[in-house]
Amino acid sequence: YPRIIVVDEISIRKRHNYLTVIADWDSGRVLWVGEGRRYETLREFFDSLTETQRNAIEAIAMDMWDPYIKAVNECCPNASIVFDQFHVQSAFSRVIDRVRNIEFRKATKEGKEVIKGSKYLLLKNRENLLKEEKPRLKSLLKLNKVITTVYILKDYLKKLWQYRYPKSAENFLAYWCSIAEQSKIRPVMAFARTLKRYAYGIINHCRFPIHTSRMEGINNKIKVIKRKAYGFMILSISL
Repeated sequence: YPRIIVVDEISIRKRHNYLTVIADWDSGRVLWVGEGRRYETLREFFDSLTETQRNAIEAIAMDMWDPYIKAVNECCPNASIVFDQFHVQSAFSRVIDRVRNIEFRKATKEGKEVIKGSKYLLLKNRENLLKEEKPRLKSLLKLNKVITTVYILKDYLKKLWQYRYPKSAENFLAYWCSIAEQSKIRPVMAFARTLKRYAYGIINHCRFPIHTSRMEGINNKIKVIKRKAYGFMILSISL
């Protein structure tokens, strides 16, 4: 049975209708698809396995989602949970946009003009900026110290995934969180507390450099299958 698996969720309709998708990390083969993103959903998958199969699982890449974590801890207590860069950075992207909205409401009329429509400018990797976007970003960062702080923290957080020794990653994470807490920016401070809570799964990335981003193509195929299945509840497929 697969040694490493990936657990991800896809949104199939509006109003937060989800499918939980589980795949073999090495082959990319879909092992199971279930409706919802609840504890019971993932538990159903693990209950379909034998004890030998569950014990064979060494690592699981997934999101920082407590219902999933509970199911893994109960069914595969020896498996290492790995929270990948995609989900962590996505979570901080939401923090950046929250801060941007707060600063927009506080800004002067002129400041609002600079901040307005800058969401994707702030989320975009610096190296991917278009020539005409660079001056606008410079003006935005010059205008607002708080937005500048979260932007710098975003880039700095990416360094966490470069570490291959758990202790080094642990030290860097603690340092990043201390800077975030000293910023006194409430959404950033709350995010730092979240990182501390889930630090074990982030640091496990050093031992198991796995991620869920390879699921993107698989998830798109499943969305098509789901639409054609007209409500077929549980899919057991191999793509």
